[in-house]
Amino acid sequence: MMRLQKVIAASGLASRRAAETMIRNGKVTVNGAVVRVLGTCVDPATDHVKVNGRHVRRAEPEVFVLLHKPPGCVTTMRDPQGRPTIADLLTGVKVRVVPVGRLDYDAEGLLLLTNNGTVANLCLHPRYHMPKTYLVKVSGVCTDEELQTLRDGVALDDIVTAPAVVKKSGKARVNSWIELTIHEGKNHQVRRMMEALGHRVMRIKRICFGPLALGALRAGTCRFATDDEANALRALLRQPARRRSARPRTPAAPARRTGGHRPQARKHAR
Repeated sequence: MMRLQKVIAASGLASRRAAETMIRNGKVTVNGAVVRVLGTCVDPATDHVKVNGRHVRRAEPEVFVLLHKPPGCVTTMRDPQGRPTIADLLTGVKVRVVPVGRLDYDAEGLLLLTNNGTVANLCLHPRYHMPKTYLVKVSGVCTDEELQTLRDGVALDDIVTAPAVVKKSGKARVNSWIELTIHEGKNHQVRRMMEALGHRVMRIKRICFGPLALGALRAGTCRFATDDEANALRALLRQPARRRSARPRTPAAPARRTGGHRPQARKHAR
């Protein structure tokens, strides 16, 4: 059983507050009878709810899907060039879902898909600083100085990236594996950051997306989020947006003390 205003809001017909107004104004019927009492509970599966004479469609169940995208696959549901798409990998997913963000054609790793547009937008909005962690294989050996540059911010064209969390991942003689966590989503950002340091990217694999981890999910397969994972995503709705921390500025010169009195204007200019 669900509250009537929640059923209306879940259908996408109106916000919950607007649904409450409709109920008070006698515009909502349940099984043919006008209902004006807020908090009335109905069964969306059996009760017939109408607003202004129109049936309220039953809302689709909320779905969160974790996909291990393989390389050589585009992050779209259709591709005019006929390349493999992530839609080909969503075995058992009957509800229409859309990818949250994207991974490059030759990149691999964790991709979230959902039919909850609000959560999807919050995951992508830069003010919410959704962390994304990648394992990156690059040519050559990354020096400690280069890793510190990633932590400080890398100059890309006319911008400087936000500070990243970075560490070496395993030993390397010819090539390097690093673990890189960023919260921005600029186009080809990881590749551009490493190339700016003089390293060719050989492999990119996303292993974490916010509260979600790739774990042992095999490439080319998907699964539904667990209750804990889904609740962690819903919790984003209750989190305030975090402002990007400003870079240090040169401190301003201290103001001249005036003894608590406003200085009087001079009568004559020098």
